[in-house]
Amino acid sequence: MTTQIDLAWGAAPSQHYETIAARFRPLFAEIAKGAVDRELQRRLPVEEIAQLKQAGLGAVRLPEAEGGLGATLPDFFALLIDLSEADSNITQALRGHFGFAEDLVNKPQGLDRARWAARLARGEIAGNAWTEIGNASQEGFSTRLSLRDGKLVVNGEKFYTTGSLLADWIDIGATGLNGESVTFQVRRDDPGVEIIDDWDGFGQTLTASGTTRFTNAEVDPADVVIDENKFRYGAAFYQTVHLATLAGIGRAIATETARAVAERRRHYTNAAGPRSSQDPQVLQIVGRLRSNAYAAGAIVLQVAKALERAHEAHLASDEAAEEKANAIAEIETSQALTVVTSLILEASTLLFDALGASSTRKPLALDRHWRNARTLSSHNPRIYKDRIVGDYAVNGTPPPYQWRIGLSPAAAGEAKAS
Repeated sequence: MTTQIDLAWGAAPSQHYETIAARFRPLFAEIAKGAVDRELQRRLPVEEIAQLKQAGLGAVRLPEAEGGLGATLPDFFALLIDLSEADSNITQALRGHFGFAEDLVNKPQGLDRARWAARLARGEIAGNAWTEIGNASQEGFSTRLSLRDGKLVVNGEKFYTTGSLLADWIDIGATGLNGESVTFQVRRDDPGVEIIDDWDGFGQTLTASGTTRFTNAEVDPADVVIDENKFRYGAAFYQTVHLATLAGIGRAIATETARAVAERRRHYTNAAGPRSSQDPQVLQIVGRLRSNAYAAGAIVLQVAKALERAHEAHLASDEAAEEKANAIAEIETSQALTVVTSLILEASTLLFDALGASSTRKPLALDRHWRNARTLSSHNPRIYKDRIVGDYAVNGTPPPYQWRIGLSPAAAGEAKAS
């Protein structure tokens, strides 16, 4: 069995990880074989995600006693790096589910947890429907719960509903009956649910991240939860999924570039060697790509340890320890974000210096790495992270745990006035 150490990516987080990874690596390899064709044909990874569901990827964090694989957070994020090397679109498409599952493993034992644990153990997954565009407010959702004929229903429209078209359930953020922020789930194929594959971003093109509309879609009152009650390290968790995806893109860049250099026969008369594989300047670039990927992966696994401490503090019911662990996890994630982003964006550009003009041909789809990395890096603007870290270091200011995008109260007032 080939391990991470054999591949020179460093030791795995645990011996248990190698057991978990052995279950998925053959499937990841098959997914990687079709990644370029899916990109060129714009074919959503429907079959690939179905296979991952059947293999238990959606329940990897669920304890074994509840039908999962019992992965720690470092194990989990190491697995996401592997998956993202195969196809980063799939990791991004499943990001909403992974957050939903993480919230579940932080819930106390009871009927609600048992019901959803059974669904995840069966292979069911959840997409997400949180972000609203246009004149959406930072202070609340225009998507709302209401009563209709004595039943609870949801009405509204969401965008960036990543993975929902490929999921069984949709996890929704909305305004509750009393004006509070709530979250709940509806089935993807329920009446009143319409998902449109209109994502037009230049990256992560196969994640079905477009529009979802809800028209009197029925909601089970038992599924409605106050938003503030979701797991506290959620912002750091979701961002670390992005970081793991970027690290996987870095590995794909390094591997694909090394393979292309080894196979390349044409070379320049002014080069430093007869072939690319014997050219020290080209080899230097390939080495830089691997180093960037190695560093990114190591950073992600270090951040994953901080998230694991936050999770353990929550389970220990030590409020002070949990508060401190959450703050540290958020800071470590923010410290990692700008560095990992820069490493992978640099690698996605440098790869073309190793391969020449022919590497820009569309059938090779090497541009997907920059497009995907650039798109991921824009989800949570890195320009704010260094400021947040600096404010914590200098002034002890705690980082924000949750944040939303939309019109500020002042901007919303201007929009109403106009």
